[in-house]
Amino acid sequence: MHEGSLVKRNEVRLGGDGNTRVTKGSTSREPFLVELGDAVRAARDKRGMTRKILARDSGVSERYLAQLEAGRGNPSIQVLRKIAAAMVMPVEGLLSAGRIRDELRREVAALVDRMPPSALEDLAAELRRRDGAGRRARRIGLIGLRGAGKSTLGHQLAAHFDVPFIELDRVIEQAYGGGLDQLFDLAGQPAYRRYEQRCLEEVMRDHSGAVIATGGGIVANEAAFAALLQSTHSVWLRADPAAHMARVVAQGDLRPMAENREAMQDLRRILAAREAAYGRAADELDTSGRTVEESVADLVVLVGKVMEKPLAAE
Repeated sequence: MHEGSLVKRNEVRLGGDGNTRVTKGSTSREPFLVELGDAVRAARDKRGMTRKILARDSGVSERYLAQLEAGRGNPSIQVLRKIAAAMVMPVEGLLSAGRIRDELRREVAALVDRMPPSALEDLAAELRRRDGAGRRARRIGLIGLRGAGKSTLGHQLAAHFDVPFIELDRVIEQAYGGGLDQLFDLAGQPAYRRYEQRCLEEVMRDHSGAVIATGGGIVANEAAFAALLQSTHSVWLRADPAAHMARVVAQGDLRPMAENREAMQDLRRILAAREAAYGRAADELDTSGRTVEESVADLVVLVGKVMEKPLAAE
């Protein structure tokens, strides 16, 4: 059977023991398969990957991916593993489709509801301690889609506070020994994510004070994104989709939407898929309708307390 596409009368379910269950069913879209398709498309949008790129990196045909995302595919676990590997994520992330996180949140909420006031105070203190760990260093991490102003504003913000400005993608290119396009074309997104995490760790190790601009898709690299949130004062530079598109066009680069007639629609979908992750930043700044000078002034005020601190002892 091609690409693990089981016949339409069958469906794949994950049993409680982690094994697959293949059962007979109708040809209509099953809720599980619809949810699975939504999870695949959301993961792809979060990474800014076109279906064509995911097909290339996973070895699963573009046509089959379209069926899967529409809730009409019926993949084997092996096919799901290939798709997950191409997006550098565990296959469980596709199968759970967010339900595990929701269940954990409900469990935590129930536990908190039963705590006495004194225990709540201790818990709040511990959470504040963990949230603030690593932010003693004078590091600002800028996140957001292309066209939000990370490079332009980052350069000027770093100059204002007399610290280095570091574009993580340029560090990755130096480590790889070639351009990002070459890295993606020859090695794919998994290799890029490995470089991204390793290079970010090196930047954090070597710089106690810096303004760091990351690639827009770092939110899809959970390990790297968690490290960024932990070790920098993160700021989400946001803008409305029209502003993003205008700035990217002005830069002469439509990646990752090249040769796509529905670029604006794709941009909106990518932004929607990443919005919750971007929202985990410590602060955010909307640069829509603002001049560079106005946005820099806003940023200086926003991160002033962090950058004016003395450097932590090495």
